Amino acid sequence: MHSNISIFIPHIGCPNMCSFCNQNTISGAQKAPDADEVKKICSEAYEQVKNKSDSEIAFFGGSFTAVPASYRKELLECVQEFIGGNGFKGIRISTRPDCIDNEILSELKKYHVTSIELGCQSMNEKVLFLNDRGHDSDAVRNAVRLIKSYGCFEIGLQMMTGLYGSSPDDDIYTANEIVKLSPDTVRIYPVVVLEGTKLAGLYKKEVYKIYELDKMVLLCSEIMDIFSKNKIRIIKCGLHASEIVENDMVAGYYHPAFRELCESRIFRKNLDIYFNNIKSQDLYYVAVSGKFISKATGQKRSNINYFNAKGINIKIISDKYLSDGEFIIYNSQKEVVNVFKVT
Repeated sequence: MHSNISIFIPHIGCPNMCSFCNQNTISGAQKAPDADEVKKICSEAYEQVKNKSDSEIAFFGGSFTAVPASYRKELLECVQEFIGGNGFKGIRISTRPDCIDNEILSELKKYHVTSIELGCQSMNEKVLFLNDRGHDSDAVRNAVRLIKSYGCFEIGLQMMTGLYGSSPDDDIYTANEIVKLSPDTVRIYPVVVLEGTKLAGLYKKEVYKIYELDKMVLLCSEIMDIFSKNKIRIIKCGLHASEIVENDMVAGYYHPAFRELCESRIFRKNLDIYFNNIKSQDLYYVAVSGKFISKATGQKRSNINYFNAKGINIKIISDKYLSDGEFIIYNSQKEVVNVFKVT
């Protein structure tokens, strides 16, 4: 199973401050770690991580390729002893699409960077402008093309839903534009309004308004569906759990199990396909893998309650022979009436 040894670099070197950005809050880091601190983190992880060949040292939190060149080189050099052989697979970095060029990519290749994630956030020009991104959507397209030309990097794209000036249709458009770029991975971040950001000011003035959590869950489930159907691996949906984020959150969609809420909604959608024309009051059993029970049931039994409200009585049961996403529907006599896979 893939894992990251996460090292957070605060907001240094980035060419501008985006409307949503307060990297000290998101990363929990107040100062940039030096080489000794980074080596200590890697050394401890080296002793603990069993599957090193599928693990990466990950520099997250800021725009890695925008930090001062000398500091970037220091970070890259200090982790080389932990890479290759019996060590970690390589290095994962996150950065801005307008901070990628041939010189940078040559350096990253030299130091065994294996994965590059770009924060594109939106592919809508208006949304990018209103949120002070400092680049247009073509910067994302050009960066992806350039990275792919090297043939040695996994490419990840990050998008943010619910930004100032955006709509669900805008976010669906962004997802579809990302699909056209064929990244290896994606991250979906429903916006969280943090204290000390432009968004917080706009929200407090009621210029920027957010919609209900349930609407955002529905939107993100649709976006996850788009990526899944196009065979793009979804690394994350929602911010990582952090007390700092919770304490500094002014508004938005932080939830410790946000992805599961979305996956539960996708399951409901697929199950609804079968039950849409069923009017029977009989009991139906829906078998899923053990790991999928909570997603199938829904938070606070939301999926069960949804079908009950439609007059359909269902019971979720476990089947050890099913994989995640597969489910079988039985009637009250335990006869198979349909077999599905969540798509």
